[in-house]
Amino acid sequence: MVEDPKYIARPHHDFIVMVREDLVNTHRDVCMCYDCINFNPGMPEDNCPIANLLFAVCIQTGITSPVYECPEFVQGKRYQFKTPTGQP
Repeated sequence: MVEDPKYIARPHHDFIVMVREDLVNTHRDVCMCYDCINFNPGMPEDNCPIANLLFAVCIQTGITSPVYECPEFVQGKRYQFKTPTGQP
């Protein structure tokens, strides 16, 4: 029998959000932006306009929205994270 997923509250972008416990910090592992040459977070003027818009929505609403499909995707070297990703 498969157990129902457990949801937990955690802080994110000045919100307290609910997240499935087994998915905490995994959005960067699946988001294709991190494999795209157009992705340059922290430099809005050089970053992908779609990524900028999506990040603005995430900040405004407190959501996390990994990208699985994108018309502007160009595969490049994986973005080097400054913080850990995935589950421990």
